[in-house]
Amino acid sequence: MRVKGKPVNTSEPLPGAPLSLEGKAALMERALASASVSILFQDKTLAIRYADNLPDHLQPSLVIGGNDLHLFGEKDGEHLLRLKRGVLDSGKPATAEVEIPSGDGIRIYELKMERIGGRKPQGVLSVISEITESRHREKVLKSLLRELSHRSKNLLAIIQGIATQTARHTLSVDNFLIKFRGRLQSLSNSQDLITDSSWRGAYLFELAEKQFAPYWPDAGVPMPIFGINAHLTPNAAVHLGLALHELIVNSASHGAISAGATSITLNCKEAELDGRKAIEVAWSERFYAPGNHEFEDNSFSRTVLERVVPTSMNGRADFAMGDGSIGYRLTIPETEYEILRRR
Repeated sequence: MRVKGKPVNTSEPLPGAPLSLEGKAALMERALASASVSILFQDKTLAIRYADNLPDHLQPSLVIGGNDLHLFGEKDGEHLLRLKRGVLDSGKPATAEVEIPSGDGIRIYELKMERIGGRKPQGVLSVISEITESRHREKVLKSLLRELSHRSKNLLAIIQGIATQTARHTLSVDNFLIKFRGRLQSLSNSQDLITDSSWRGAYLFELAEKQFAPYWPDAGVPMPIFGINAHLTPNAAVHLGLALHELIVNSASHGAISAGATSITLNCKEAELDGRKAIEVAWSERFYAPGNHEFEDNSFSRTVLERVVPTSMNGRADFAMGDGSIGYRLTIPETEYEILRRR
C-alpha cells in the first residue's frame, strides 16, 4: 500500500501503546462502580479472599478470611453457603437473591455464582448487582394489574346490569339498541376522564360537560354548571355520569334542551349526610311538554336515579316531578369526593 507515493509497512503496530495490566484493572474498577456491580471471590473453603465495590452498608460486615455468614447474616449466609458448595461440586452456576436492611430501607441484591478453575476448582466467583428498583417496579406493576383487573370486572358488571335492565324496559330491538348505545357512550365518556387522571377520578364540572356535550343545542351558550367543582372518586364519577345521562337524554327528547331553552341548572354545594360532611348535586329543569318524559315509576331511568346511583356511593337521592319541572338532588358522602378547587 502507498500513501502519497510512500510505501506503508502494514506489519508495524498502530500508533499508541496497549494498556498495561494496571490500566486495564483501573478501567474495570471504574466500570464496576458505574454499573453498581460488586465482585466477591471465595476459595475452596468458601473463605472470602477478595471483594471489590461492595455497597457501603455491606463494607462494615466484610471480613477477609470470613464467609457469607459474616457478610450476609446467618439466614441468608447459610442459604448462600449451601448454594456455593453445590456450585463447587457440580460446576453449574447458580443465582440467588438476598434482602439486606440499610439506612433507607430494604435493599435487594442478586448474586450470580460460578466456579473458577475448571476441573481443578480454585473457588467461587460471585457477581453481585442491586435489583431493588426493578423489584419495586415489578411489585408496583403487579399491584396495578390487580387493580386494573378489579376495576375491569366492576365495569363489566355495570355494563351487564345496564344491558339487562335496558332490555327489560324496552319493547323492540331498535329501541333497546338506541338506549343501550347511549348509556354505553355515557359510561365511556366518564371512563375517559377517569383514565386520563390515572384512575384517580374526575372533576364534577368536566364530567357534567362531557355528558352534556352531545346534546347541548348551542355551543356558544355556556353549560349551566355551578357551585363546587368537587373531585369525585372513580366510583362516584361513573355512577353520577349515568344519572346525568338519564336526565340529559330526557331533556333532549322531551324537555328544555329539546325546546332549545336553557332553563336547566346543575349546582353543587356543601351539605351533610347523617351528621357528616357531604356535597349535594342538584338538577333543576323547567320544560314545555309535561306529559312526555322517560321517568315512569317502574322505568330504568327512574331506577338509576333513585336507587342504583345513590346506593352505589352510600348516598341519598330525591327525585321530584311537578307541572313542567323536574328536580333531582343527589347527596354524596365525603368518602366519594374531595374539594380540591372551587369555581
